[in-house]
Amino acid sequence: MATVKADPVSGRPLRIPSLTCPFPSAVNPHVDEVDNDTLAWLCASGMIADDDQLERFRLARYGWLGARTYPYASRELCQLVTDWCVWLFAFDDAYCESDRRAAEIARTLPQLYTVVEDLDGDEPVENVFARALLDIKARITAHGTPDQLDRWRTMTKDYLFAQVWEAANREDDVVPTIDDYIFMRRRTGAMLTVFALIDVAAEVRLTSEEWRHPAVHALTEHANDVVVWDNDLISYAKERSEVNIRNNLVSVLVGHTGCTIQEAMDRIGVMRDEAIASMVALRPVTDALGSPAVSAYVRGLEYWISGSVDYSLTSSRYVAAWS
Repeated sequence: MATVKADPVSGRPLRIPSLTCPFPSAVNPHVDEVDNDTLAWLCASGMIADDDQLERFRLARYGWLGARTYPYASRELCQLVTDWCVWLFAFDDAYCESDRRAAEIARTLPQLYTVVEDLDGDEPVENVFARALLDIKARITAHGTPDQLDRWRTMTKDYLFAQVWEAANREDDVVPTIDDYIFMRRRTGAMLTVFALIDVAAEVRLTSEEWRHPAVHALTEHANDVVVWDNDLISYAKERSEVNIRNNLVSVLVGHTGCTIQEAMDRIGVMRDEAIASMVALRPVTDALGSPAVSAYVRGLEYWISGSVDYSLTSSRYVAAWS
């Protein structure tokens, strides 16, 4: 089990609780090609200009994240969803894990929103993140239906705007309330943007009615919570000395309940296990719908939980901060 020194109260090494997962784990057979091509795409995008940062991305091997979370996807579609994940990591490093002010991020939104919304615009795109976003959107357009594209566009705009809220917390030295944090973490974590591509990657189509079905909605919310709470646990060692540490569920629980860091971690472990149990309980309800698309989507949610844990506990992005 990963540990890091030390809880400032007890002086003992901090310990990540056991991240149990009853869901299957698999790796896409195209993982090596995807990993190589994603790094090449990132280099060509201009989003990473610093050689040291590029080396960190290379060592993180993000192709393995895409391969573990979309093991069922074709070579081309696994590349698409992995490139999108890498865009999110690059944007996160540049805008969300930095000391950028909320106003600065807000002023970036119009160009990003224009790219997400305008299918036929031919205006020059100067922002490198907007240009890379335009490429991702064009590929989703080529492989998905208009409904699938609209779902991704909506979730992406929601994610981008949520970064302004997160930056405001950093800027004003605010630790959000527990309820506010849980609500907004479902948006700042970008999971809805990657969940929106599950049926695209599986080459099936969730109807609007299926996407909005109460059981599907509940499963999506539970899966979202598990992945982002696991990330808060795994990334705590990396983030605890950085400016964005206020936007972490460990810090939120410590700040508003008075518990120790280890007690907060253990409480999150219980919370995520309860969310997984709720997903297992809902599975018969979605199976009863008899929809291949719903079944593929639920499977995709499960792979995101198992795949993100498998990836994160071996990724240089996180493990270097833990002993």
